[in-house]
Amino acid sequence: MKTAEIARRYLDYFEKNGHTILPSASLVTDDPALLFTVAGMVPFIPYLSGDVPSPYSRVADNQKCIRTLDIDEVGKTPRHGTFFQMLGNWSFGDYFKEGAIRFAWELLTTPEDDGGLGFDPADLWVTVYEEDDEARELWLTLTGIPEERIQRLGKDSNYWSTGLPGPAGPCSEIFFDRGPEYGIDGGPATDDDRYVEIWNLVFMQYEITDVRSKYDFTIVGELPAKSIDTGMGLERVAFLKQGVDNMYETDQVRPVLDKAVELSGKTYGQVHEDDVRFRVVADHVRSSLMLLSDGVTPSNEGRGYILRRLMRRAIRAMRLLGVEGPTFAELFAASRDAMKEAYPEVEADYPRLSQYALAEEATFLRTLAAGSELLDASVEETRRAGGRSLSGSEAFLLHDTYGFPIDLTMEIAEEAGLSVDRAAFDSLMQEQRARAKADARSRKRQLADTSVYRDFRAHGETVFTGYSDLETASSVLGLLVDGQPATRATQGQIAEVILAETALYAESGGQVADKGVIVGPGFELDVIDVQKPVPGLISHTVEVVSGEVGLGQPATSVVDAVNRRAAQQAHSATHLVHAALRDTLGTSATQAGSLNRAGYMRFDFSWNQALSEATKSEIEEIANNAVRDNLEVTTRVLPLDEAKSLGAMALFGEKYGETVRMVDIGGPWSRELCAGTHVGRSAEVGLISLVSESSVGASNRRVEALVGLDAFRELAAERAIVSQLTTHLKAPRDQLPARIAELQASLKAAEKRIAQFEAKALGERIPGLVERAQQVGPVRVVAHAIGAVGAADDLRTLTLQVRDRMGSEPAVVALGALVGDDRPVVIVATNEAARDAGAKAGVLAKTAAGLLGGGGGGRDDVAQGGGPDASALARALDAVVAELRSAVA
Repeated sequence: MKTAEIARRYLDYFEKNGHTILPSASLVTDDPALLFTVAGMVPFIPYLSGDVPSPYSRVADNQKCIRTLDIDEVGKTPRHGTFFQMLGNWSFGDYFKEGAIRFAWELLTTPEDDGGLGFDPADLWVTVYEEDDEARELWLTLTGIPEERIQRLGKDSNYWSTGLPGPAGPCSEIFFDRGPEYGIDGGPATDDDRYVEIWNLVFMQYEITDVRSKYDFTIVGELPAKSIDTGMGLERVAFLKQGVDNMYETDQVRPVLDKAVELSGKTYGQVHEDDVRFRVVADHVRSSLMLLSDGVTPSNEGRGYILRRLMRRAIRAMRLLGVEGPTFAELFAASRDAMKEAYPEVEADYPRLSQYALAEEATFLRTLAAGSELLDASVEETRRAGGRSLSGSEAFLLHDTYGFPIDLTMEIAEEAGLSVDRAAFDSLMQEQRARAKADARSRKRQLADTSVYRDFRAHGETVFTGYSDLETASSVLGLLVDGQPATRATQGQIAEVILAETALYAESGGQVADKGVIVGPGFELDVIDVQKPVPGLISHTVEVVSGEVGLGQPATSVVDAVNRRAAQQAHSATHLVHAALRDTLGTSATQAGSLNRAGYMRFDFSWNQALSEATKSEIEEIANNAVRDNLEVTTRVLPLDEAKSLGAMALFGEKYGETVRMVDIGGPWSRELCAGTHVGRSAEVGLISLVSESSVGASNRRVEALVGLDAFRELAAERAIVSQLTTHLKAPRDQLPARIAELQASLKAAEKRIAQFEAKALGERIPGLVERAQQVGPVRVVAHAIGAVGAADDLRTLTLQVRDRMGSEPAVVALGALVGDDRPVVIVATNEAARDAGAKAGVLAKTAAGLLGGGGGGRDDVAQGGGPDASALARALDAVVAELRSAVA
């Protein structure tokens, strides 16, 4: 049974049983505590917690998920994957334990010919929470499963909570017995390779607080509305129904594995280490494809870093399989073909997705080449010094700074007859992970507990009136002070105010929040920020400027009209620039993010090369021509499918409801899904001036522009600068570039002549410096401060020339000078005979740097030290001589 067929049967079954079937939410969640949708319940957290009233009583879905917590287990076990699909059925205050158990058992055990999944009841086991007698009795009564195939387990495996105050409850899991060839007898409590968990039923019935850990908390009482949260792992069911040993061999994953086998020339199923690598490639390529399809792009932080890590692990695995060239063109195409039946968008959008994938692969292959050069140098230096092991710090530097995988470092070192201090490397990695976890915990603590908004949201959605009104009378529905509910806020306090209606725009869709005030009888509130802490609720962060505001009082939101108008100009300008980009570059230049505020717009788009000056001018001209043409701006609210059929563009990764707001500028020329505020006609945007274009990743570019009056002021300032240049350079405007280029050439020639004179002057000092040499044991040493030089390179050149002039007898040269802005620098050079006598330039330079108040070091033959204390230069050179005397004694 194909994976897509299993999902279809599941959704059909629950639709027949009164469930609303919902599409999968994006892998990119708007939960600030999470990077991705890591479980099927994530999109429903507001409903499960009670923060937002559920519009449905019972729901079923097939949710895409990404989880990388167990990434090191991928390929090693039959069930660990970074991308997986969770089939779920949900009840929000409707059916409870009895319904969840009956539905699950019926679907699993109904024969395939009758529309079920056809599992033999004799192969199924059940676990329940050790104190949940009710669930155990229901399993016995409703299913007839033998008592000995129901096992009681503790909180660590059969109790669900988020680890935060809120809803929680016991759970019951269904396992499939794969047979004695996969492990020992005794049920799920004894062996989780033989007994595969396929379905988890969470009975969400309690409210918890005082959470000390995920399994240590205080139960306050029962929830007012008990809910059901179940999840059936689609990949796990698929590999059982398809008769294969693991999820990597199912129909949606195996084609990528087979392509990797073909490209490597190796055989799957012969060498365990190679099999793990094949499975890593298959999993990570599919996960990367699905992340790209939901708008994530490779980067060095956040979601983009996870995607980059997955891609680079796949490239590394292919390299360890013996393939050093590019493979993503074939691998991603194989994954596309395997996934397009379930997710048609991966085929429709494949040109964009493959562009990112291929660019990231090319970048990392270059990184591997550069890292190999650095590693080769480290290997050579270690061997020259007689060492047998690369330091853990060198391996960590290659990994952390250059993205060079530790596996490859160890492989290359081994080929050179060296080991790697893996313990030291692992220790540094652990320190880095600890810092990351501490940062994550800190960020999590800083997040507001959204349960404080539950009662406010229960009154319904906040009505936004700002599309048509800049002032709206309402009443104070809620107040928060220091994150806690309050009945009033007084002058000088910072508070959150929830109104029943508001004209103030909450930050979203790239548009920043409105500025303005909230006024009422005897009080005035300055609006600092406007956000949507939970879906459908608008919260105003305010400072109480005067008076006192209390619950239930009348309150009028007043938008700063000048700021709003400028923000509208910027947001409409963003749409115009987007359309101009697509006109100029083609439809593959799709939006990857934006920011709009009064007078300024920033737009990120998918493109893998810098724009020429001619292209930027063309984009700017097209956008301004649209302003000149005074195009009509219209908005419509309509079903999402209808908007897409009309060609409306959506921001990848953005969540949209069943109905959406579509903004047209000039009809279909610019047609986008957008909840922001806009001008009435394009001429109201005013001037658009592109001020920069830059890279924001391997396959993303960014344009920035000033809009309206800000654009005019910028151009006026540039006009004034041009006027000054024409006056000072005595050249008309059209001749300024040539005149400036002429001056630059003259300056460069003058600098070259000065450098030649300085080099000659320094060279003339060589004989005198050699004559200053003093004998320290068997070594002749020159330690002298030469005054000021233009650059440290000049000092290094002179030091090496003096050393060479001193011949083959043991010699050390230490010259100090004030460089640039009077920064003291000491360069130390040794010849081979001095090094044989015990003199090491790196040690001597470090000694000098210590007295200068800075740092230094280098190789044994030449090194540099410096610091901020210019007055200590003479003492630093004396210290070099003293250290040398000790070294050669």
